[in-house]
Amino acid sequence: MKIKEIKELTDNEILERIEVETDNLIRLKLNHSISPLDNPSQIKAVRRDIARFNTELRLRELNQN
Repeated sequence: MKIKEIKELTDNEILERIEVETDNLIRLKLNHSISPLDNPSQIKAVRRDIARFNTELRLRELNQN
């Protein structure tokens, strides 16, 4: 997901997306440990998306002060 798209989301939507993506990451890791994924770079992409969401939330928190 692009940063521009993330900035258009509300705080609650971002928190919801973090929860969904975290569940997705856990599922991907579990599936990868059982049998190798076709595209293991998916794990890296999901981790980076979660980091982008957390970064945007932190920026919003800092800008409110």
